[in-house]
Amino acid sequence: MGDAHRVGVVGLGVISRAYLDTLAGHPSVRITAVADLDATRSATVAAELPGVAARTVEELLSSPDVDTVLNLTVPAAHAEIALGAIARGKHVYGEKPLAATLADAHTVVEAAAKAGVALGCAPDTVLGTGIQTARAAVEAGTIGRPLSASAVMVTPGHERWHPQPDFYYTTGGGPLLDMGPYYLASLVHLLGPVRAVTGASSRLRGERVIGSGPRTGERIPVEVDTHVSGVLEHTSGALTTITTSFDGVATTAAPIEVHGETGTLAVPDPNRFDGEVRLFALGAEQWTALAPSAGYAGGSRGVGLLDFVTADGGQAARASGDLALHVLETMTALLRSSAEGRRIELTTSATPPAPVPLTPVEEWRERAWPVSR
Repeated sequence: MGDAHRVGVVGLGVISRAYLDTLAGHPSVRITAVADLDATRSATVAAELPGVAARTVEELLSSPDVDTVLNLTVPAAHAEIALGAIARGKHVYGEKPLAATLADAHTVVEAAAKAGVALGCAPDTVLGTGIQTARAAVEAGTIGRPLSASAVMVTPGHERWHPQPDFYYTTGGGPLLDMGPYYLASLVHLLGPVRAVTGASSRLRGERVIGSGPRTGERIPVEVDTHVSGVLEHTSGALTTITTSFDGVATTAAPIEVHGETGTLAVPDPNRFDGEVRLFALGAEQWTALAPSAGYAGGSRGVGLLDFVTADGGQAARASGDLALHVLETMTALLRSSAEGRRIELTTSATPPAPVPLTPVEEWRERAWPVSR
């Protein structure tokens, strides 16, 4: 483990457990420190992991035994933590979105480039067999030339299950900024970058009621739009219609469908690593399931960080800062379009990351990957 990449984790909320389960004990990385605003929480996590120190956020960002800061804080703190790490020469891999605002995201990307450190960002679910198998089918010409897609995410709201859901309804939250990164990153993999958007959104409830945990029954304010729809114009010419909502109970729509000249693909939930990809070929009478042909099999949160620390240079990392910036601009442009009532052309782009070859779970979980950072 002496050559393992050293990782410090900032933010030990609900999502951190999935990352720790993937990374702790992996031969390519070594978690050296954890930090949280709640010192008791960081002490508890450190006690569970041999060789891991509980530190303050400032101590972790300055620590000489941390190569990469894994930023799992709430969206409003993403930029502050990332910039603090970059200023101390650390690489940064963070949860989505890259920052709560597009201006902050640009600042983070520019700071990383100037400092010569690598910047990565979730989601990494798109590297699993679900999205990657669908991408492989598109690139193999299985549905002919892609013409359009639809993306749909409808839930009644995260306050029903999350004990501290406030940040989902403040700046940086809402269904698009929270769940949209999974769908938009997938769409870039499938259809390429976006050149322009037109959006519409609404906020029909001013408060939500927490449904679990010690604050059950407490009402929290809603400060962001909770239903967002729009049209994405891809540089390829394909069009995507997208809906993300915290205002519906359920939907029968496929999470993503890609329509081509000779077939349609039903793509599984991009918030999961796996799931069945189905094809309805032109002239066929029914859907046919495609066997997994690409992606990290049995993927789990953190596989994107493994990919990131073993990549040869920042641009080679699949869950890159450039992709996250383009995804964030696409989302914020949809919200701007709704507010201003006009079509908005984007200023960023992103090359679709390299596809992931079919990689057995034992290969990426148990084997040491060559560490380049």
